[in-house]
Amino acid sequence: MLPSLLIYGLINSVTLAITALGFSLTYGISRVANFAHGALYVLAGFSMWFFLNRLLLNYYLAAALAILLTSLIGAAIYRLALIRVRGMPLLEIIVTFALGSAALEALRYFGFLGSHYSLPPMIRGTVNLLGVPVDHQRVALVVVGASLVLFLWLFTRHTRIGLAFRAMAQDEQAAMMVGIDSDFMATLSLALGSALVALAAVVVLPLSFIATESGSNILVSAIAVCILGGLEITAGVLVASLLIGYAQIITVTYLGPHYQMIVALLAILLTLILKPSGLFGQQKELEERV
Repeated sequence: MLPSLLIYGLINSVTLAITALGFSLTYGISRVANFAHGALYVLAGFSMWFFLNRLLLNYYLAAALAILLTSLIGAAIYRLALIRVRGMPLLEIIVTFALGSAALEALRYFGFLGSHYSLPPMIRGTVNLLGVPVDHQRVALVVVGASLVLFLWLFTRHTRIGLAFRAMAQDEQAAMMVGIDSDFMATLSLALGSALVALAAVVVLPLSFIATESGSNILVSAIAVCILGGLEITAGVLVASLLIGYAQIITVTYLGPHYQMIVALLAILLTLILKPSGLFGQQKELEERV
């Protein structure tokens, strides 16, 4: 029992991390809470399914195109809608949530429903880890997650755009004073955040089927992880993913799968009550604001 909990808890934690990193990165750079995050995840899954089953493209080409298309949709969301309400957090949330809901309803309208919409695994087969059978797709998911964290660390420290992202995250006004275009960086942050959640869809959705309802679950999970760890802190997202990931696996094992989302909702509620800035957040606590 213990090896199974350890292994599948890690897999679940990595799943949460890669689905939340895009939300955290976008907020950290542009201060935009992208509530279309879950819808972009579903759109990426259906896009890849379309490229595979209707255009009959190669698996990896279909995955690359789905990620690229989702990235462009994220950029378009900022340039066509968010740029008009930038700096008004409530309106940003309303706009992104409305666009995400509209996208999901459009998928339902055009008949993208049912369990027959699924993605094939990247790698077939199983392997035994500590006596626990684990399919290769889940192993690939962990490898992709670790590679993604390493890529983001290198990207934000050794590229011009990555350094500009860090400057925007630390002090937007100072970044603009040295010539960094705030709107351009925000557009790139939405595009990159959307690409990250599309990558998550590519590696996670082969483990189940594509459903429009999963968009809301992904959004709630990403918000829970980011709120617990600290909205703009990557290290906080990783730690929070481990805490929630293992808590969910233990809950599913001993109480049942229908309690899994309750763990994420409790994480949001308890964090907002006890430490609103999150474990690693830098925003002021309530007692410092009054």
